Amino acid sequence: LGGVAHLQALADIEVREEDRLPTGMGEFDRVLGGGLVAGGVVLIGGDPGIGKSTLLLQALTALAVRQPVLYVSGEESGQQVALRARRLALNTGGLKLLAEINLEKILAVLQAERPCVAVIDSIQTLWSEQLSSAPGSVAQVRECAAQLTRLAKQTGMTIILVGHVTKEGALAGPRVLEHIVDTVLYFEGERSAQFRVLRAVKNRFGSTNELGLFEMRDTGLADVPDASKLFLSDREPDSGTVVVPTVEGTRPLLVEIQSLVAETPYMPPRRTADSVDVKRIQLLLAVLEKRVKLPIGACDVYVKVAGGIKIDEPACDLGLSVAMASSFANRLVRPKTIVFGEVGLSGEVRAVGQADVRLKEAAKLGFTSAVLPQKNAQRLKGIEGIELYGAATLAEALRLAMPRN
Repeated sequence: LGGVAHLQALADIEVREEDRLPTGMGEFDRVLGGGLVAGGVVLIGGDPGIGKSTLLLQALTALAVRQPVLYVSGEESGQQVALRARRLALNTGGLKLLAEINLEKILAVLQAERPCVAVIDSIQTLWSEQLSSAPGSVAQVRECAAQLTRLAKQTGMTIILVGHVTKEGALAGPRVLEHIVDTVLYFEGERSAQFRVLRAVKNRFGSTNELGLFEMRDTGLADVPDASKLFLSDREPDSGTVVVPTVEGTRPLLVEIQSLVAETPYMPPRRTADSVDVKRIQLLLAVLEKRVKLPIGACDVYVKVAGGIKIDEPACDLGLSVAMASSFANRLVRPKTIVFGEVGLSGEVRAVGQADVRLKEAAKLGFTSAVLPQKNAQRLKGIEGIELYGAATLAEALRLAMPRN
């Protein structure tokens, strides 16, 4: 039945690097792992209006100069796509467009045209004649994605799928959609905000920890290669503000955490966090109350990250704690100082990875000191231009970060 399967010894298989096709957008290529891979299927999800179609239209027009490409629009007419391209002042001379939602017709065009890269915007609008269910249903999304993926693998064509997201921010449709494709990217940011973030949550051809930053302008999305400098350009030192070096993949990024702690007559007090998990804030407040004896539990606490960048790594714990304590005590943090480290439930400050990368990025931007875990400080031989203050406990870190004059 079906012939005999061919066995191979794993050690005998020749390993080679996949050839990459740069999109012409540096931040997009960074998240992909260097560019698009022949035969790869990429799924991009994000809130409506966040800029997914704009990003892909810009990437395709850049690619069209070198390779045959095709944009399949299921949500907008050809005239609407053309108007967007004109508004963005894009050179669309080599870009071909297909406004269609019937899967069989799309597959026929793809097989006839054989583009190097094809964008399907979006997968939820497609429907197959083989199924009786409506477009966007679980069965239709699964079948359409499977057939497009099969075509990509057979022909070596790169296919990029645009996916809708639910209110919770997860990709709509069956989870099998994420298992079918090779790469899953999320495009994040507030529609009214200036910056957009592209994250990889799955990538068979690269790292899943990379992050790409874009700035939304009148002419479309622009790469932000030096994001730390941009995020800190409007910074005015004040109580409740701390600069924290976070690392996304290989990329160090300095962000400003802002906190406002205020007494309130209302119970229970409010805990509001923007770009930070509110559960993390509640945990750190409990540690400050119990281990440092800071009577902060009866106060309203508001935390945000300047620029709207989401941070979720444990290395930001110490910066968040110092920011809240600084606002509560109305005391400034040591000038030109970065703060990072993981905080345990017993109030200890734990070592974190890539401390040297964080410190070098801070030194490049003119910071002169750092409050960090004691074990990290002991392991480092020192970074030129930065004085290290190692702390073993949260209470010690607060004293080092906010010295009494």
